Amino acid sequence: MLLRPTRRTFLKTAAAMPTFALPGAQALANLGGPETGNPGYFRFTLGDAKMTVVSDGYLTLPTTGLGVNADPAEVQAFLAAHFLPTDENKAHTNHLYIEIGSAKILADIGSGNRFLETAGRAWANLEAAGIDPMGITHVIITHAHPDHIWGIRDDFDEAIIPDAAYFIGETEHAYWMQDGLASQVSAELQQFVVGAQNSINVDGAEWQMMPDGFEVVPGVRVIATPGHTPGHMAVVVESGGQQLIALGDSMTHAYLNFAHPDWYNGTDMDGDQTVATRTRLLDMAATDRMAVLGYHFPFPGVGHVMREGDSYNFVPALWQFD
Repeated sequence: MLLRPTRRTFLKTAAAMPTFALPGAQALANLGGPETGNPGYFRFTLGDAKMTVVSDGYLTLPTTGLGVNADPAEVQAFLAAHFLPTDENKAHTNHLYIEIGSAKILADIGSGNRFLETAGRAWANLEAAGIDPMGITHVIITHAHPDHIWGIRDDFDEAIIPDAAYFIGETEHAYWMQDGLASQVSAELQQFVVGAQNSINVDGAEWQMMPDGFEVVPGVRVIATPGHTPGHMAVVVESGGQQLIALGDSMTHAYLNFAHPDWYNGTDMDGDQTVATRTRLLDMAATDRMAVLGYHFPFPGVGHVMREGDSYNFVPALWQFD
């Protein structure tokens, strides 16, 4: 029988994160949304590859889950200084759709209708961008957290893109599918395990396991980026001498992770490993001038990494109209 993780369970998990009495002024200059929605997609090119960032919506989580190994007051002060709310963190969900050669690749499949009500918009935004979801040839899963994989199942518990080839890291698959895992984790995380296993076991998806460096198609490969989850993968696209790293959740905050790469979050399963992975990625992207896409960065989440002393800055890419 399929068990269905619920939004209530996720919010209970978020609420179980450490809480503190946090001082500091609220962020100023909060801008309101438009009366009608903004576009949920953004197109650009990388060499000969056509790229589209497609939003699945956003998540709202307490800021007490940010920088859990740092002084809470320092985290709050950092957020306020960057005009960010000090109580709630809104994390966008930016999916990368890649057209390269004859392949049409989607990195992560979103949360569908099984997670938070503010997410699950990828299908509508794909269609708004003129992309037929049923024409996707490859689906790469960076890791098996709800907002990245729960959308794989349609309302009949079958693979939502029946003709696509599905890929997941071999270490990630082995972790989530181990016998008895649900009884080994905290009660708050049991639904994450159930959701991951239900998603991986979906009818109609034949998984290919990806080791570090695996090439999905020419010009698209994955690299091991563990820490957030044991088998987390990032997706590297290379075309025409240019490279971009779709970071997944190896970096989740466009300001904190760059200025304080040694801070990790409550959702990072191995904090020390997360920091080591992040430091490696930041150095690589800055040194080789690789573009990056942050899954949870402010939409569309595309930019570059600039080194600044012992820390870094995220430099958003310019929006191009033509």
